[in-house]
Amino acid sequence: MRGYEDIRVDERLRELAGQLHGPARLKADLLTEARHALEDAVEAYREGGLPVAEAERRAVAEFGTPAQLAPGYQAELAAGALRGLALRALAVAVVLMVGGDLTWQGSSWSEGPRPPEGYLLLSTSLHGIWGLVAGLAVAGLLLGVLGARHGSPRLGRLARAVGFGLTGGLALGALAGSALFGWSVQLWDAALTWPPMIIGAVLVSAGWFALARAARCWLRTTLGARAVG
Repeated sequence: MRGYEDIRVDERLRELAGQLHGPARLKADLLTEARHALEDAVEAYREGGLPVAEAERRAVAEFGTPAQLAPGYQAELAAGALRGLALRALAVAVVLMVGGDLTWQGSSWSEGPRPPEGYLLLSTSLHGIWGLVAGLAVAGLLLGVLGARHGSPRLGRLARAVGFGLTGGLALGALAGSALFGWSVQLWDAALTWPPMIIGAVLVSAGWFALARAARCWLRTTLGARAVG
């Protein structure tokens, strides 16, 4: 097995990349910054008279091992993943809270009999869930920004707690929203052919697809941060 001092720049970066999990674009940016830092160090050693191979070995030795470097990089990836999830969650929550009732305005059944109390309770609860999601999303955005700048363990723990709460709130919102939609269709058959309802369902489906991807990315990233920490 080759010693630590025999590792070259490209190999060190490949090793580091293999230990990192998170948003692809942010990961690529971090690795590019690491490459630039290594190349600057190599250039400085070459200006001091060292050959290329020796300059690379010394630059890599100063840079550190993947075990030393990965926790810091992974924490930054986790902060970025939380920002992405929180931003999408906030956008979806605001749209659903503001536009949810608009899909029913002008419908043939909107002036009909009052829905069952259970239906009204579920509808009110759903608004509360989305309000909670919006609040957690704002907290996630703030913690994501602060975590990327300061990287303290306490901020990391708070960010994970908010992220898990946000993910749970989104799952609860999805279940409650699906139940409300199904109940609405049972109460009013015309809802299936009401254009605002159809458009809303398509937009919500697209939003949930983006949220599911963002939540999956954040979970993988934060679990990766705990594994390398």
